[in-house]
Amino acid sequence: MDKLTLGLVVVWACTHCTGAASFSLHMDDFIEAVKQVEDADPKSVPQSVLKRLRWWAGLNHDAFIQHFLGDVSPTAPDLDPGLVDYIRTAVQYRVTDDAREEGVVLTSDGSTVALRPLLLGLEAGFLPRYSERQRALYQLTLARELSLSLRSSSPPGQRVGPDGCWDSLSSPLVFTLSDTPSLPTASYVNGAMDGVVLGMAMKSRRSLKLSSLLTQYYCHQLDNNGMDAAPRLIGRRRRDNFRELVLPPLLYRQVMKSVDLQRSLRREAETEVKEKKRLMAAVKAGVKDFVHLFMDCPPMIPRCIWGAAPYRGTPTNLTLPLTFMFIHHTAIPSQPCLTFQQCSADMRSMQRFHQEDRGWDDIGYSFVAGSDGYVYVGRSWHWQGAHTLGHNTVGYGVSFIGDYSNSLPSQHSMGLVRERLASCAVGGGRLIPSFILKGHRQVVNTSCPGDTFYHEIKSWQHFGETKK
Repeated sequence: MDKLTLGLVVVWACTHCTGAASFSLHMDDFIEAVKQVEDADPKSVPQSVLKRLRWWAGLNHDAFIQHFLGDVSPTAPDLDPGLVDYIRTAVQYRVTDDAREEGVVLTSDGSTVALRPLLLGLEAGFLPRYSERQRALYQLTLARELSLSLRSSSPPGQRVGPDGCWDSLSSPLVFTLSDTPSLPTASYVNGAMDGVVLGMAMKSRRSLKLSSLLTQYYCHQLDNNGMDAAPRLIGRRRRDNFRELVLPPLLYRQVMKSVDLQRSLRREAETEVKEKKRLMAAVKAGVKDFVHLFMDCPPMIPRCIWGAAPYRGTPTNLTLPLTFMFIHHTAIPSQPCLTFQQCSADMRSMQRFHQEDRGWDDIGYSFVAGSDGYVYVGRSWHWQGAHTLGHNTVGYGVSFIGDYSNSLPSQHSMGLVRERLASCAVGGGRLIPSFILKGHRQVVNTSCPGDTFYHEIKSWQHFGETKK
């Protein structure tokens, strides 16, 4: 039995004996655990709770963290040992040799978040001086992990960002990376972004309990207007908010400062000029990769997270870059999806229809935009789709969930495709910079993507009129 499984078995046993709820590695359960910590000491403030969490995470002897946040003592109210074991398991971060990522939780919107950078960012948000707070936020959440990755021997493009898959979405316990492990992973970056965004906002929210702050951020329910009416400070907007706070030159400077600070704390000699130049070039290239993956590209829900069935047969690889992006609407489902759960169910329904009724190998679309703030991965960048008859080898098919004959998708979902997905495709060498955007009806005898939506996309950059 591995360490993670053993730890969770202990938690189950302890919580069962005391009558408390059994916790999984879901953000909802972690928030409930934090609430129990708060309830055990009603006079506690968020800063003291965060310090206890840091102690339980085993970070008290980390000189880098101590440099910014100081030391913590193990004093805490009496708590159920099972609760402490659960928190320790949920917060302690590492990537194992078999590509399991520990110290991460699944959120209600389908994204996975590392708790360590999130909590360190929140604690840094209590530092009194703005300059001190800003420096600590970037260093503790992201800069050190980026510097460690960029100083490694990993080839360019593999230094940041593999995502992964959970063993269960209803009761998640094990998260496995889908590609070569690196620092930072996609989950770590999500936690780091959230740590920066929430840390910067702590000044106006210091009266909130930590559990309440996390609930507001991760558990916000969208109304019928979807993301268009959603508040700014929620997890689904992490990339938008992070992009407003962190410009690439600032990130580059913070990573270089992290390198210098780590060297100083280890009392190492000054880096030689030649090595310094090599490192600066590596950091510049790495930050460029990071900006592309996490600031230019939209947030995406991987196939394994929305519950895709396996591809039937052998996929046909596309020859990149492509020339076209074809815009569709699903028509059925006819209503926009506002939650990860509903969008995932719609994706599975469409895949079943395409595979079982139409006899296709997979869901036909390359990507699908929900109204919940995410783009859902269909056949993705490299597999040829079945979306635009006669044109599947030359373009990506991007669909919007809903029928848009008489209405438009949300402004937010349109922006994700029009700006972020297009920028991601061009920047990643998947679409040519002068790519042409067309509605499905321009090349196939169909009403797709609906009259109202088609009129809208005619105003988008790259739209190409049909030649007669």
